[in-house]
Amino acid sequence: MVSVNGSLIIQIINFLFLFFVLNLVLFKPVRKIILERKEKISGLEGGIEKSSQEALEKDKAYKEGLKMARQKGLQQKEIFVEQASKEEKEIIDKINKKAQANLAEIRGKVAKESENARVALEKEVDSFAGAIAEKILGRAC
Repeated sequence: MVSVNGSLIIQIINFLFLFFVLNLVLFKPVRKIILERKEKISGLEGGIEKSSQEALEKDKAYKEGLKMARQKGLQQKEIFVEQASKEEKEIIDKINKKAQANLAEIRGKVAKESENARVALEKEVDSFAGAIAEKILGRAC
């Protein structure tokens, strides 16, 4: 059996006093620091989650903006191609009209010159016919 003497009571009082002092000096501050760190880590994890979510939203918004910009660019490109096509048709039409006008002018000049040549040759037909007849018949002078 265990006998209780004075030294055991002193050791129990010493243990309780030491436990009380260590609790005040060491255990409570250490637990407080551990709890603060745990709260800080939880806050940082929440911030990380929030930042990650914001990053995903910004990435989605960026991709959507990029998609919209591409669509707008393609629409602008189509508009420019249509405008260029219209301008090309207008230029080709102008060139064709100018070429037709030049062709008509040249045809008129050729017709006028051929008419002038025909009139000139008709005036000289009698003299040419006489000269040819003389040569054929041998009456050359």
